[in-house]
Amino acid sequence: MPRSPLTVGIHLGTLKANFQRIRQLIAPSTKILPIIKADAYGHGAVPVAQTLAPLGIFGFGVASVAEGIVLREHRIQTPIIVMGPLLGDHLQDILHYELTPVISHPDILHQLLAQLPSNTRPFPIHLKIDTGLHRLGFDAQEALRLIPSLSRSTASVTIQGLLTHFADADNPDPTLTTQQLSQFQACIQQIIGQGIHIPICHMANSAGMLFHPTSHLNMVRPGIMLYGYTPGQENHSAQIKLEPVMHAHTYIAHLRSLQPGEVVGYNALFRTRRLSQIAVLPVGYTHGFPRHLTGIGHALIKGKPAPIIGKICMDMMMVDVTDIPNPTIGEEVVLLGKQGEKEITAQDYAGWLNTIPYEIICGIGGKANRIYYSEK
Repeated sequence: MPRSPLTVGIHLGTLKANFQRIRQLIAPSTKILPIIKADAYGHGAVPVAQTLAPLGIFGFGVASVAEGIVLREHRIQTPIIVMGPLLGDHLQDILHYELTPVISHPDILHQLLAQLPSNTRPFPIHLKIDTGLHRLGFDAQEALRLIPSLSRSTASVTIQGLLTHFADADNPDPTLTTQQLSQFQACIQQIIGQGIHIPICHMANSAGMLFHPTSHLNMVRPGIMLYGYTPGQENHSAQIKLEPVMHAHTYIAHLRSLQPGEVVGYNALFRTRRLSQIAVLPVGYTHGFPRHLTGIGHALIKGKPAPIIGKICMDMMMVDVTDIPNPTIGEEVVLLGKQGEKEITAQDYAGWLNTIPYEIICGIGGKANRIYYSEK
């Protein structure tokens, strides 16, 4: 098989180790719903699910019905909670594949009730309350009117869960998060006061888990933490040690020797200031490396940083290897991970690009030849 321009290694042993550290962070009775949307943040939803399913999880969270179907087709039997927006034409697949919908709008609820046969066991659903993100979910008062009538008037569904989602849980200022937590807990208490029992209440994403332990309730939803990164508040991250699950490497495809003052790349963005040696790498923005990395990012060759120069192209980028001894065509270049004493992480990319590690690993992992390793 021809050598892939970009190879991404996924260390499933590290994934398991991260999960066990997350398990130690919460109460033994608290359920865990790993979030594996976006193809497990670029790591591959099926192998990630197959790795985590035996570890005592409640189920998996995905964004779409299509993501849930892929897991079912690969014999993932745990509950699969579809957390993204739903249309009426999604409901047939939800029922057929026994996916658990998060209901955020009364129209979808009514359409689901109309499609459910009356002679089967109650179909589990989760209801979402909007406590401040203002993206999906029922207004709290709307939900408090709906839940009692739904609980008493139909046997075709059962409210398995009630959830909300934080808008600002990684902010050192806890004001909005505290408001959301208080509103959600007040909603839960009013439901309990009406004699209604909802088995699972959940709101804690990775940031909620780390920085707001009262939000753990009886289920948490780790996402980015599984893959080795903590959300925001870097000065607080020492409470849990995580390791990146993904690394990425390419190779030197071509070498050029240039005189001072020669142009490298599109739009004459870079000119050499000395006798220079330039390496061409067969990866670019189509592989998840944005053009904005030019002039700020670097790769690792022989354990040394090689600055990215010139504009990153669709499927190529150039790095300055003048200070790296004896680079050779075909030599490994690390774009994400360790080489020698040096390491490049998704957090580094996030700093270079003024973004978050989520965007980096989703972009890189989704476009590569992935290789899976069972051990760390």
